[in-house]
Amino acid sequence: MKAPNGRVVAITATQFETPGEAERGFDGMRVVADELTARITHVRDGIGWIWVIPGTRSLPEVRSSRAYERYATCQNAFRRFVVLLAKQAPREVPVREVTVREVPARELTVRENPLRAVSLRRPDGR
Repeated sequence: MKAPNGRVVAITATQFETPGEAERGFDGMRVVADELTARITHVRDGIGWIWVIPGTRSLPEVRSSRAYERYATCQNAFRRFVVLLAKQAPREVPVREVTVREVPARELTVRENPLRAVSLRRPDGR
């Protein structure tokens, strides 16, 4: 996420397959902006503090784009992020049309195995 001045204020650890998925993730976070809480932690290698919004399984969903020298500065940066996030207007995500090609169906045969389970196999035995 970038501030109006062009500075990157937050990054996500999640990789998205399409821009549409990224936009939907952003909109989901924008809707709950007022309820977000961050964990402020010291940087492992180096000097400074970062804020992290934990996601599922305690993995970071979003974090600050840089480390801050002071704890209080990091807190203020998170507050500014929340305000900036809440101000973002919902975005219209174009739905990408997917063409589906027909694939000829393969004939499957049903056989019973000795364990009484049913297995589906192609005529060539695979």
